[in-house]
Amino acid sequence: MPNPNRGSCGYQSSEFEEEYDRPSKSQLKREMTALQKLGQELVEQARDRVKRVPMPEDVRDAILACQQITNHEGRRRQMQFVGKKMRTLDEAEVALIQKTIDSWKGSSKAETAAMHAMERRRDKLLTDDNALTELLSEHPHLDVQQLRTLIRNARKEQAENKPPKAYREIFQILKQLQKAPAGDDALDDADAEDQEDEDHEQY
Repeated sequence: MPNPNRGSCGYQSSEFEEEYDRPSKSQLKREMTALQKLGQELVEQARDRVKRVPMPEDVRDAILACQQITNHEGRRRQMQFVGKKMRTLDEAEVALIQKTIDSWKGSSKAETAAMHAMERRRDKLLTDDNALTELLSEHPHLDVQQLRTLIRNARKEQAENKPPKAYREIFQILKQLQKAPAGDDALDDADAEDQEDEDHEQY
């Protein structure tokens, strides 16, 4: 027998519709996890990069503070706080941060590829004398005597297991050439780059 109350028992109530329109618990959890992950990505970036990201000051401060904590438990607690701060952002702010991170990934990929190419060329300069001739044909303005001296010193550093000073200087020259058009006398600022790459001792 049909239920006489069917259709009038409150399924059409606005209260039910409001409840239905709210995000589910699983959806909220996914959003929280995504924001936590975004915060983690920011914590793992260089401080100078984080300072340039468009975001509220309190969120940035929480991230910068987390970067300075070395204690495992303290860092874990601060990371939770970062996640809490990330959840205060609106959709537009989150989208802007995500766009910034995505741009880093694209540029980092290209920078890494270019760096590896320069490393391969530097190694070739040390093992193949023809590599210097090829480099000079592309960049005739280079100081050939300086390069020969650097290559000779870099070979000696490797043979005697000495600090790779000349080895790094060759990388700096190649790096500057990468920035400047071929044939352009634009190596005056090479020394200014030395300090920037002090943290990259392995190169």
